[in-house]
This record gives sequence, C-alpha cells and structure tokens, in this order.
Amino acid sequence: MNSALGGKEEEEEEEEEEEEEEEEEEEEEEEEEEEEEEEEEEEEEEEEEEEEEEEEEQEEMEEEEKEEEEKKKRNSKN
Repeated sequence: MNSALGGKEEEEEEEEEEEEEEEEEEEEEEEEEEEEEEEEEEEEEEEEEEEEEEEEEQEEMEEEEKEEEEKKKRNSKN
C-alpha cells in the first residue's frame, strides 16, 4: 500500500515539475517576444530620426541654393 502511495506522490511531483518548467519556458518566450518588439520599435525610431535629419539637410541645401541664386541675380543686375 505504501509503495502505491509513494509512486503516486512521485508522479504528482513530476507533473508539478513539468508544469513549472512549461510555465518558465512560456515566460521566457514572452520576454523574448517583448525584447524583440522593443528592438523593432527602437529601429523604427532610429529610421524615422534619420529620415528627418536627411529631410532637414535637404531643406538646408535647397535654402542655400536659393540664396546663391538670389545673390547671382543681384550681382548680375549690378
């Protein structure tokens, strides 16, 4: 009788351990997914910042070109 109870207890313990392991694995997977999402968001933000910088640079160049053209026009009038 005792051996049957002992076997049952062992079985229950093993099941509990397996459940705990599964839970841990699920938690790890969730954490990994969250990290990946964060990385993707950071990359997107960086890309947006780069695009904004490029646009600003382009605008500055265009502004400089306009100023140069205006100078040339003024000089040619004189």
